[in-house]
Amino acid sequence: MTITRTCLAASLLLLLSAGAASADQNDSRLDKLFLIIQQTDDPEVANNAENKIWEIWVQHDNIRTQERLAEGIVAMDNNPRKALRIFNELIEDVPDFAEGWNKRATLYYLFGEYAASASDIEKTLLLEPRHFGALSGLGLVYLAQNQYLRAKSVFEAVLLIHPHSSGVRQNIELIDDYVRRNTI
Repeated sequence: MTITRTCLAASLLLLLSAGAASADQNDSRLDKLFLIIQQTDDPEVANNAENKIWEIWVQHDNIRTQERLAEGIVAMDNNPRKALRIFNELIEDVPDFAEGWNKRATLYYLFGEYAASASDIEKTLLLEPRHFGALSGLGLVYLAQNQYLRAKSVFEAVLLIHPHSSGVRQNIELIDDYVRRNTI
């Protein structure tokens, strides 16, 4: 059954105006947002749902935890070592907060520490199996390690969760082109 753009947009508006039930990867609004991403054919509706998912993922019921995550995110650009310290402390104090693991995984990737990044992505996915950002990151880790078929497999898994991810589709096309050119 196809849901109309108007119906999906109305559902998204209701979700956006609803208060947080449990702000983090356990927020009850996420199920409906993922359903919208799965069912819409409208890229704008999908993009709005994706943005709301990210907003929920970076929230936490404990305001101090949320502030520390925000501080770490800001530090990622101008002081990555400080960001790493913040995320290390955050993970130690709140190990069930998926976004803490995901942000540290991103830093490890940027540092070229791919095994550490993959390990943190695994923790993220244990807490939020639908974390398309973490899965995309795992695909990038595999690309950096020249594991093209593993990367493609992960990117395809992202599309099962978030079929509107154009960056992931581009990565799959690049891998396919590379494999075609380099197959003997």
